[in-house]
Amino acid sequence: MTGAYQVKIAMLDILRLRRSIRKYRDKKIEHEIVDQLKEAALRSPTSRGINSWRFLFVDDNVILEKLSSAKESGSSFLSNAPLGVVVCGEENDSDVWIEDCSIASIILQLTGQSLGLGSCWIQIRGRLHGTGKSSEEYVKEVLSLPESLRVESIIAIGYPDEAKNPIPIDQLEYDKILQL
Repeated sequence: MTGAYQVKIAMLDILRLRRSIRKYRDKKIEHEIVDQLKEAALRSPTSRGINSWRFLFVDDNVILEKLSSAKESGSSFLSNAPLGVVVCGEENDSDVWIEDCSIASIILQLTGQSLGLGSCWIQIRGRLHGTGKSSEEYVKEVLSLPESLRVESIIAIGYPDEAKNPIPIDQLEYDKILQL
């Protein structure tokens, strides 16, 4: 077996095992592992190599608690995660900052999975906070972010405290693959 073939198998296994994890063990993520997540984020592909993304690695429980109420629903589990990565884009750098940030978000999730961590994407852009302001405005206020920095998502990351089986291959929606 060649090295490239082994990598392909490993990536498919990561994709099979990755599920949205919303319950985390009360365990800090080691600095070495956080450093690997940071490296993975910075290696994320971007359009024309512009690297319009920015990342805030948040492990402060008080800030995570505040960020957990960024949306009307679907973000509360962040309060129990040991790490939240706020994925932002500098909209003045690139017209495709949304795509670049989306790629970086999934790279963080897949890397976390490969390191034995669970994760869940929290969509921020285009969502509402309970007070009537946008989720993005709320996150920017909590973190004192500049106006030109846009918030795409927050990735909750931690050691899983729940187990989810992979989706069986016969439940994949093969009808979504269009034929010519």
